[in-house]
Amino acid sequence: MADKRDYYEVLGLQRGASEDEIKKAYRKMARENHPDLHPDKVEECEEKMKEINEAYSVLSDPEKRQRYDQFGHEGMEEGFGGFGGGFPGGYSADMGDIFDSLFSGIFGGGMGGGTARANTANAPRKGRDINYNISISFMEACQGKAQEMSINHQERCNTCNGTGAEPGTQAEICPDCHGRGSVKYTQQTPIGAISSTRPCNHCGGKGTVIKSPCQKCHGQGRIKVQKRVNINIPAGINEGQVLRVPGEGDSGINGGPAGNLNVSVSIRPHPIFNRDGLDVHCEVPITFAQAVMGGEIEVPTIDGNARITIPEGTQNGAKHRLKGKGIKYLQQDRRGDEIVQLYIEVPRSLSKKQKELLQEFDGSLNEKNYQKRTGFFDKLKELFK
Repeated sequence: MADKRDYYEVLGLQRGASEDEIKKAYRKMARENHPDLHPDKVEECEEKMKEINEAYSVLSDPEKRQRYDQFGHEGMEEGFGGFGGGFPGGYSADMGDIFDSLFSGIFGGGMGGGTARANTANAPRKGRDINYNISISFMEACQGKAQEMSINHQERCNTCNGTGAEPGTQAEICPDCHGRGSVKYTQQTPIGAISSTRPCNHCGGKGTVIKSPCQKCHGQGRIKVQKRVNINIPAGINEGQVLRVPGEGDSGINGGPAGNLNVSVSIRPHPIFNRDGLDVHCEVPITFAQAVMGGEIEVPTIDGNARITIPEGTQNGAKHRLKGKGIKYLQQDRRGDEIVQLYIEVPRSLSKKQKELLQEFDGSLNEKNYQKRTGFFDKLKELFK
């Protein structure tokens, strides 16, 4: 008895738990540890389920629970104080039948029985989605394009028409499970006989076996093929967005629909333009003379060149907004704007004559020509008074 865990601990309960709490805890533990949900840990799950079932059989019975609360595990022993034992006549439970009933209330159908498993194995299943990445230029993302790409996916074998059997033959009833898709195992334990169902190893839970596999697909019913697919890249698509092409993934199983082709889009950077949401940003250099005197200049846009007017006395970093010259909204006619930021390029490598002219020009200026500079030094004087 020392090796047994406390029944309340097994179900994750506190002593004094209500009948409803016990039932909910049992269903939760059974759902989490059911062997069908953990095919890689069947034996471990079966051991846990024995413990869970034993705990529930005691705590759900008022008389057994009262004796357990008073005497612990010793109170469950055969003949203790005239008590007939925790499991009179030996405890026997068919885990498949138990969980068919239990999971029908949770998932709408049985999970433990062989028939349910066989039906699941032979039910139509959607094919797997396949994922690809495509790289396009910045301008292609802005303007959209139709592009052809090569993919590899699973298609239904046209030799056996997806059955997996050589033409002229067909799948036969599995001799191990007799078409049920599952096999029942019974194990003797200290608490009695425990029965459980597992997928049939011979047929993989399908209930049928193929004795003459198709030579082209080797019994799989599908073959891997390379295919050219045309995809439409819409104008305005952004980095990382995914285009879904229905039905171009792997073909379905047992007559199920094909999966989808998911194409993730990567956009190569542009040497001039940058994207911010639906706006396009562009930096354009201007000369000192253009900044001082103003005038018209030509700037690039994603639609071609456009002309903008620079006002006199334009400052470094000034921005001009070109309405409707940005990125197109997906599936809409609206567009963002282009933001042109001007920066004044300071001339270098001046000749002696140019420097003299510049000094002469600078000497002709006064504080009225430098409003920002004058304001700065006025604030500075106030600060140090």
